[in-house]
Amino acid sequence: MNEFRSFRKIARFNRDVIVTEKIDGTNAQINIFDCLKQEENKIADPPVGDHWLDMGDGIYIAAGSRTRFITPNDDNFGFAKWVWNNASKLIYLGNGTHFGEWWGSGIQRKYGLTNGERRFSLFNVNRWTCTGNDELDGNFDDADSTKCLEVPVCFVVPVLGIGNITSNIVDSCLGYLINRGSAAAAGFLNPEGVVIFHAASNTLFKQTLENDDQHKSVI
Repeated sequence: MNEFRSFRKIARFNRDVIVTEKIDGTNAQINIFDCLKQEENKIADPPVGDHWLDMGDGIYIAAGSRTRFITPNDDNFGFAKWVWNNASKLIYLGNGTHFGEWWGSGIQRKYGLTNGERRFSLFNVNRWTCTGNDELDGNFDDADSTKCLEVPVCFVVPVLGIGNITSNIVDSCLGYLINRGSAAAAGFLNPEGVVIFHAASNTLFKQTLENDDQHKSVI
């Protein structure tokens, strides 16, 4: 304990939040490693492991679940297979790790999707846009309204509201889901809840429509 530890800055509570729909699928990520962009003026060594798919020109892509890298031979609901099959389009997400939810047919609530239809919805709504998120008027009538404009094989989690955390914005967004159903899958009337991003503290919270007062291990 010889090193000085400063107390971290406390964020203001009374700041804006972004409320998105919490989709009940499985946590997933796409990792893109561009050897030319790892260090300025220096080409990095290629990443190691059979989970990395070589796209040429020093670009590699890998799929992951919440806890590990996955491959088409060691998969999680077919996400790695989907990533590898769509790799040439997904590399336009750019260098880095891109988190999202893999959901649909055969996964958790399924959202009315059948015959193996599944979607990957990106979490970072500050970076990725879709028609519904851009308009912020509840215009989530079909799947195309939440497609990622920049990388169309992906979707984006629907933004249900943006506003001050001390207002009733979270209750309003939950009310939207109760009255209109899922924004991610139009017509699906049993959505899970919302995720609240508090911008000032860079913190995520979640609130579910059912059993929100219980720990997940109890439900």
